[in-house]
Amino acid sequence: MSENAVIPVPSGRSEDRGSEFAVLLRRVRGAGLLERRPGYYSMKVGTTAAMLIAGIVGFILLGDSWWQPFIAAYLAVVFAQIGFVGHDAGHRQIFRQRHANALIGVICANLLIGLSYAWWVDKHNRHHAHPNEVGRDPDVSGGVVAFSLRQVRDRGAFARAMARCQAWFFFPLLLLEGLHLHIASIRALFNRPGRTELLEGGLLVVHAAVYLGTIFLVLSPLKAVVFIAVQQGLFGLYLGCAFAPNHKGMPMPEEGEASQDFLRRQVLTSRNVRGGPITDWVLGGLNYQIEHHLFPSMPRPNLRRVQSMVRAFCAEHGIDYLECSAVGSYRQALQHLNTVGAIVTPAESSI
Repeated sequence: MSENAVIPVPSGRSEDRGSEFAVLLRRVRGAGLLERRPGYYSMKVGTTAAMLIAGIVGFILLGDSWWQPFIAAYLAVVFAQIGFVGHDAGHRQIFRQRHANALIGVICANLLIGLSYAWWVDKHNRHHAHPNEVGRDPDVSGGVVAFSLRQVRDRGAFARAMARCQAWFFFPLLLLEGLHLHIASIRALFNRPGRTELLEGGLLVVHAAVYLGTIFLVLSPLKAVVFIAVQQGLFGLYLGCAFAPNHKGMPMPEEGEASQDFLRRQVLTSRNVRGGPITDWVLGGLNYQIEHHLFPSMPRPNLRRVQSMVRAFCAEHGIDYLECSAVGSYRQALQHLNTVGAIVTPAESSI
C-alpha cells in the first residue's frame, strides 16, 4: 500500500462488523500476547533509571561549563524515555493492578519529569476512545495549529492567515511542547482540587525544587537558563516527533460522525511506522500505533509480535492497514496541515 493511499471506509452491516474485533481478540488472547511481561519491564525500568542517574552524575561532574547543553540534550531523551514508561503504566501494561501502575506512573510523570499523571491519563483515555474525532479527541482540539477545516473557519482573520503557513512552523512549535505540558498539568491540578491532586501537586513542587535547585546550584544563571531551554525544548520536540506520526494526516471524522465499529475506528485513524528494534526504542513502541490502539493494555514488547496477526486480519476483512517510513509519516502530517491551511483564500487572510 502506498504511503499516500486514501483510506476508504468499508461498507457492510454493522452487526457483521461488530463481531470482528471479538474474533481478533480471541486469537490474540489465545496466543498469550496480553499477558504481562515483568522481565521486560524490570529491565526497562532499570536501564531507564541508570540512564537518568548517568545524566545527573555527568551534569554534576561537568560543572559550570558551556558543554552542559550536550548533557541537556541527553537528559531530554531520558525524560522522553521516562515518559514512555509512564505511558505504559497509564495503560496498565506493566502490572495488572491499577494501584501498582498508578504508583509507577506518578513517579515517572510527576516526580521525575514534572507532568500530572492523572491529567494525562484522563486526556489520553479520551483520545483512545475517539481517535482523531473533531470535538472529542483532545489531541486534535486545535489551539495554535488547526487540524481540521472547521477549526480554520472558526478562527479570526489573523489566525486564519497564520494557518496558511502552519506546516512550516509545526515542528518549531514542538520546542514549546514541554512548557505547554507543564502549564497544562498545573492548570489541571488547580481546576480539580482533591486528595489525588494535592499529592500530585506536592510531587510537582518536589520535582521543580530539585530540578531547578540543582541546575542553578551547579550552573551560573545564564548557563542555567540555556540548559533549561535546551533540555525542555528538545524534550518537547522529541515527544512531538514520537506522537505526530501516529494520527496526523489520517481521517478526521466530525463529532458524531464516527459511526464505524471499534476495529475500524481504531485502524483507519492510525498509522504505523516501519522500523526495527532501534525505532521501537526511539518511539517507545508507539510506532505500532494500530496495534496499540486495538490493545492498549498489551505490553510494549508484544506489539511487534502481534503486528503480523493484525495485518493479516485486516487484509482478511478488507480493512486498509497503513504503515510507512518515519519520513513518510511526517510528510503526510505536514501535507495535511498544509491542505487544511490552504482553504484560506487571499481575501480571508488579509488583515
